[in-house]
Amino acid sequence: MAVSTSAAAANPRRRAQRRKRNIAVVFVLPALLLLGALVVYPVVFSAGRSLFDASGEHFVGGENYSEIFSDPATLKAIRNSAIWVVVAPALLTGIGLVLAVLTEKVRWATAFKLVLFLPMAVSFLAAGIIFRLAYEEDPNRGVLNAVTVGVHDAFDDGSAYPTARARQGQGLTGNPGRGYATGDAVRPGASVSLGLVGVAPDKMPSEALPALAGSSAAPAADEVRGVVYLDFSPGGGGRPGKVDPAEKGLPGMTLEAVRDGKVAARATTAADGSFGFRGLTDGSYTVRLPADNFAAPYQGISWLGPALVTPAIIGAYLWIWTGFSMVLIGAGLAALPRDALEAARMDGATEGQIFRKITVPLLAPVLTVVFVTLVINVMKVFDLVYIIAPGPVQEEASVLATRMWLVSFGGGNNQGLGSALSVLLLLLVVPAMIFNVRRFRRSGA
Repeated sequence: MAVSTSAAAANPRRRAQRRKRNIAVVFVLPALLLLGALVVYPVVFSAGRSLFDASGEHFVGGENYSEIFSDPATLKAIRNSAIWVVVAPALLTGIGLVLAVLTEKVRWATAFKLVLFLPMAVSFLAAGIIFRLAYEEDPNRGVLNAVTVGVHDAFDDGSAYPTARARQGQGLTGNPGRGYATGDAVRPGASVSLGLVGVAPDKMPSEALPALAGSSAAPAADEVRGVVYLDFSPGGGGRPGKVDPAEKGLPGMTLEAVRDGKVAARATTAADGSFGFRGLTDGSYTVRLPADNFAAPYQGISWLGPALVTPAIIGAYLWIWTGFSMVLIGAGLAALPRDALEAARMDGATEGQIFRKITVPLLAPVLTVVFVTLVINVMKVFDLVYIIAPGPVQEEASVLATRMWLVSFGGGNNQGLGSALSVLLLLLVVPAMIFNVRRFRRSGA
């Protein structure tokens, strides 16, 4: 009788539990269907598609996977992805840690954090466009090169005549890259006139004076005198190779008197283009205009060239994600036990010692989560690379995600190889995801 009573009591409990499970299934079922349709099915389909050729009709087994490790472009993408994984998360974690510690000591910490976190509100598409413009090589368009050129020109004025060229058949030989020199030997007591062309009248220095006066001075016995001038008369007229009244000298040009391959004297042209080498011994000399006179103006750094395109894109990524790293680490920093920090200060520890031996070890779990999260994120980076890298260097900056897209839809039309790349990318991301999930579960427990 007692057994039947307990069984009767257990049945309502089982029915209640079964009813709860059924209700839970009803609520979870839509999410499971979405998960299956948007995650499970694409993964299974991609894994199956990776075993077929580009047309999808012929089974090729593991050929697509072997091609991944034999194709130079794909190997370059794997190399770039490895650079991203090693460099970007480490830099972001380090920068975020330093900024999180420093913002604790700043009066307007909240405003500072807000400013650093604002780039997270910008889409990768917009950020890519912003940095593509910032990295433009033309200093008139790219802000970074505008700053670079401005700083460079503050210390080095460069040549005032980058477009100047010697008039052919007028006694000067050479080219702008090597410089120009007189074809005939010059002896002390002689005068030379060096006519150049290619300088627009509006590019002439404001202090330039007519060259006729500079060409008329008679040299001493131990001197070679001459004039460097623009062999062009505004409005036409004039005689090639001769200094005419309307022609101006080219001030600020450097000249050398060369004898037996060695520089015997140097001079700089005056406002009227005149110059003079004094104290020369008897002999034959060559008057030379060094290539520095014709050097092209400094145009800045080729940020999006083959050598710097990947670091440049990583720089844009740092700008976006620094705020994320700082805020997460700052939250962990706020939860640290203050008594340990104060005890260390009372014992005479410096702020550097406290940071290295107390703050960093206590923040290790948070730093690990931030680092692994960023590793997962950089493995999937696509937008910034695709938008910032110009077409000619797209392959130099390519990562696994962009390579997968280019192979599948960007002209390769090989969904078999693209699916193999997607499976490889999944296999690389999954371990980091599992690590993060386990870490979250342990911290929750």
